[in-house]
Amino acid sequence: MTPPLGDIAHLGHVELLTPDLDASVRFFTEFLGLTENGRSGDSVYLRTWDDYEHHSLTLTAHSVPGIRRTALRTSSADALRRRIEAVEAAGRPGRWVEDEPGIGPLYVTTDPDGHELALYWESEWYEAPDGLRPGLKNQPQAKPGRGVGVRRLDHVNFLGADVAANGDFHREVLGARPTEQIRLDSGRIAAQWLTFTNKSYDIVYTEDWTGSSGRLHHIAFAADTREDILRAADLALDTGVFIETGPHKHAIQQTFFLYVYEPGGNRVELCNPLTRLVLAPDWPLITWTEAERAKGQAWGLRTIESFHTHGTPPVA
Repeated sequence: MTPPLGDIAHLGHVELLTPDLDASVRFFTEFLGLTENGRSGDSVYLRTWDDYEHHSLTLTAHSVPGIRRTALRTSSADALRRRIEAVEAAGRPGRWVEDEPGIGPLYVTTDPDGHELALYWESEWYEAPDGLRPGLKNQPQAKPGRGVGVRRLDHVNFLGADVAANGDFHREVLGARPTEQIRLDSGRIAAQWLTFTNKSYDIVYTEDWTGSSGRLHHIAFAADTREDILRAADLALDTGVFIETGPHKHAIQQTFFLYVYEPGGNRVELCNPLTRLVLAPDWPLITWTEAERAKGQAWGLRTIESFHTHGTPPVA
């Protein structure tokens, strides 16, 4: 039975691996406008200005790019206990760690594809130091005066060998609900968008055409307006950031988007999904056909070939 929506409160933070840590830090701080909030060993902790927690993103030096951890905050200690019981009942591996600043114990497990997921409840609320204090007391940090100034980490898009199995895990074990999906003519589910909240999606699985497991398609940060996305494209052009595709509007979920690569090789989406919420408790799962997807994005832009072939870590 699908658990009640709400045990997972929201997407907390992610850890990206990068072979060029210094350049990746510059990308996320100078281009996107994140704030550095500490270092430990080979890891740097960064935060978006509207995040209430210690960090939104961890960058860790590694030989190849990719994603190491996706952390989900639960809505209570009891919710954490229930989800751990569900993970164990599903036969998934799990272990406890305390290895992130500002975050209490994390229960680390994996999805069927091998992506590392961490569940936690205890979290330290961020207090801005002098120089970063906001003018309004109801936001955690002053808006940055540099780069795009993204508001929050919005979603993670995993590449998966079996989209349906991963979607079922999030639905049956963690309590997500799917909002949209792509079904191929063969009947296979090629992509699925799932939400833990009233956002239209928090987690996405896209079929990995290489047949590999555990890879990343992209992480996404939300900007306040479409104009911010257009400005980001101009900033990318001026600063040498590689634009893969966009700005444009997705047909699925109607997100206004720009896709770029950070210096380590990971794909990053800048998006404006803030106006679209799923408020209906009985929202029907919307299924797109292969023929419908062949039409491209909302205004006719064809899906670029690298969108199906680029992922991290790279494969031969």
